[in-house]
Amino acid sequence: MRMEDLVVLRPQGLYCPRGDFYIDPWRPVSRAVITHAHADHARRGHDHYLAHRHSVGLLKARLGDVNVQAMDYGERVRMGEVEISLHPAGHVLGSSQVRVSHRGRVWVVSGDYFLSAADPGSSPSGRPPTCVPFEPVRCECFITESTFGMPVYRWRPHHEVLQEIQWWWQRNAQTGRSSVLLAYSLGKAQRVLGGLEATEGPVVVHPSIEPLNEAYREAGVALPATLSWSALQDPQVRERALILMPPSAQTQSLHRLLGDYSDAFASGWMQLRGARRRQGLDRGFVLSDHADWPGLHRAIAATQAERVLVTHGYESVMVKWLQQQGLQADSLKTLFGDGEDMNGESAA
Repeated sequence: MRMEDLVVLRPQGLYCPRGDFYIDPWRPVSRAVITHAHADHARRGHDHYLAHRHSVGLLKARLGDVNVQAMDYGERVRMGEVEISLHPAGHVLGSSQVRVSHRGRVWVVSGDYFLSAADPGSSPSGRPPTCVPFEPVRCECFITESTFGMPVYRWRPHHEVLQEIQWWWQRNAQTGRSSVLLAYSLGKAQRVLGGLEATEGPVVVHPSIEPLNEAYREAGVALPATLSWSALQDPQVRERALILMPPSAQTQSLHRLLGDYSDAFASGWMQLRGARRRQGLDRGFVLSDHADWPGLHRAIAATQAERVLVTHGYESVMVKWLQQQGLQADSLKTLFGDGEDMNGESAA
């Protein structure tokens, strides 16, 4: 990469030489600026973390008692020769884009982000979103993810998908069947909870989801009441419950506990034909916390960036498309995940 770049790639991760800090580093460093609390972006071992104030509870729930400096969106902090600020990414609670400025030059590292489509409807619950919506930031260079950077990925409005989940739960409850919804522990589970009406029966959440729900509630996000995993010992709970759990937690013991139940997966990957069938699921709901193909294009265009560096996902497809639009675009090979790891730590 060129000497004048404000962010460069080092073995530890994305590094700002003029500020002497890393953004979402994957190896231990002295100073880490964190875009959000998913495991591929926020790792243990750094001496000092800086993140949005709503990420602090999530980071401590996941990483323990780490040293975190909290910031608000739009607040500016000097680090070395550069000024940094955080801006909403719309991905999960506290998710941020990192704006780096130096002598009139501006770069933005997006982390993971989500743009909602034009959506005149509302979710069944009518509650506000579970995180602050994405806001574009003008810059000369934009470092973007491309998790769903293929034309096949085009999301329907979330309120439509959430309504389908509500109906699926209702039909199961009417026949006395548990509804097991696989959803990633951080971000997706809360997006589902915040969008549903808990009128069909109780909501039971996996132990990996409970502390993250509490961090959301402490940040002022309205989520419905949930029951702990032990509540499934009660047959009257089981027969009408919506059970939220990460994909990695689905085991044969679940069949012994619940008997006959219906299962589904809420994920952007459900857009692919055969994905639900390959996993042996009853239903697949296309619900993602990442920008789809049109959303990626809208976000990039809104930055007015002349240069775009594309990270994890369908990098080559996105780079080729951007170059065809006349932009200077290149791949940036990072160790960030594809947004759907099977430990429930990421969300797509």
